[in-house]
Amino acid sequence: MIYGNVSNAMIDQQIAVLPAPLQNAIRFLKDTDLAAHEPGKFDLELEGVPMILQVLDLTTAPRESLRPEIHRKNIDVQFLAAGGPEQAGYYSDDGTGQVDEDLLDTARDILFYKNQPSAAEGTIQMTVGTYAVYFPWDVHIPAIQTGTAPAPIRKIVIKVPMDACLGGE
Repeated sequence: MIYGNVSNAMIDQQIAVLPAPLQNAIRFLKDTDLAAHEPGKFDLELEGVPMILQVLDLTTAPRESLRPEIHRKNIDVQFLAAGGPEQAGYYSDDGTGQVDEDLLDTARDILFYKNQPSAAEGTIQMTVGTYAVYFPWDVHIPAIQTGTAPAPIRKIVIKVPMDACLGGE
């Protein structure tokens, strides 16, 4: 997992070390006003790589009410376009998680784990402009509320095919 903010003065250097499809996704997030975009799921192609763009209007919730998730075919590039703040949890998938719902073989490419209190879970603070890149080995828990009250957020997710970042398609 990596994260940063598109407003950082060193954004070009930060993303230069990433595979081109991830660089293109983060540049798209930086250069596109997605706070004004209609919500929904859209096909997106960046430099010849087909991706999925999700524009989601969500409300943050207490951590214990959210399920950890993971994807295998896609890398999630998540971005806070408006609202918040939001906290995001993450930990490494070490194979010990108990599956709650497995939808990996569907178009959603998602597996939900049961909450695991013993997981070595870290958190990051997501403010407007913050992006987080979750690889297939990164369990993540988005949309965690900060403070005592839920907050509305405009969350953008770009699903980048893992194969495109490995050189194959």
